[in-house]
Amino acid sequence: MRSEQNRRSFIRTSALTAAGIGLGINGFAENLGPASRQLFAGGTRVGIIGLDTSHCIAFTKALNNPAAGIEFGGFKVLAAYPYGSRTIQSSFDRIAGFTVEMKTLGVEITGSIADLLKKVDFILLETNDGRLHLEQALEVIKAGKPLFIDKPIAASLADAAAIFTAAKKANVGVFSSSSLRYTSGAQELAAGKLGKVLGAETYSPCHLESSHPDLFWYGIHGVESLFTVMGTGCKEVVRVSTPETDVVTGTWSDGRVGTFRGIRSGKSAYGGPPASALYGGTVFAEKGTAQIGEYAGYNPLLLRIIDFFKTGVVPVSAQETLEICAFMEAADASKKLGGIPVSLDSMFSKALLKR
Repeated sequence: MRSEQNRRSFIRTSALTAAGIGLGINGFAENLGPASRQLFAGGTRVGIIGLDTSHCIAFTKALNNPAAGIEFGGFKVLAAYPYGSRTIQSSFDRIAGFTVEMKTLGVEITGSIADLLKKVDFILLETNDGRLHLEQALEVIKAGKPLFIDKPIAASLADAAAIFTAAKKANVGVFSSSSLRYTSGAQELAAGKLGKVLGAETYSPCHLESSHPDLFWYGIHGVESLFTVMGTGCKEVVRVSTPETDVVTGTWSDGRVGTFRGIRSGKSAYGGPPASALYGGTVFAEKGTAQIGEYAGYNPLLLRIIDFFKTGVVPVSAQETLEICAFMEAADASKKLGGIPVSLDSMFSKALLKR
């Protein structure tokens, strides 16, 4: 048993090491030298890449609201590059309208990422198409600009690892997160409100997009909630999939079990008040059982992003983000194999070979 655990640990360590990430590192900040920390400390100018998602409007309205100056430390969105998805019609069709709306919020629209980078200190990468994130992130990293990458960090584990590799080499801070991570109940339970988390069940809408692995497109919200409360250490995934529902069960290395339910029918999939009904979950802990709580909107995430811009301290480790990607790829593999268990280490090994 011990030799098998050592083998799995070696495989995962090798894959993460190839991405420049040690298993014991909780983000890049602890490895940054004084020069890099000075980079994070200067400026309040924010730029956005990708005007094909409602997130760009929500973030800009929050930051550029005169009444929010104290809450967000004076950070404002000054410029944006619209593209953005070019082949996913549902996203591409929104670019023109969101571009006009961004202009009414006082945001300058640039013709390229290169022009955008000359005007701002920090980047929110909001492009809805995760397949474009690696190319766009590399341009930002090369310019030395810290960036937040909205979900999904990429459309594959291999691309996500490549982003962290480049950021590590350039000493540039990068993190990615769903806003669902910062539901107050999830944060409290993860911090030990009811003692050790013994297991969890989360749910969210799980619309599919043929260009992305299934859970990367929208199910990632509920998966991120699951990892928020369970932490890292998932070793194996099993998926049951029907046209209307996905149920993905992960077994953690210490024997704990966490489940994500992805929904594609009914109000909980397609909206309708209250919005909090779309997302949620149950946590089973040492001292009791509790609900994760209501979705609190974008501001809790945005506050973490601004704190990251101010301090350089990454709030979500590269290790956890990569494990989330491996979980979602393993779920796809399990579906293709008819619902048999798939190890996350096999996903890390495949990603390593792609590199």
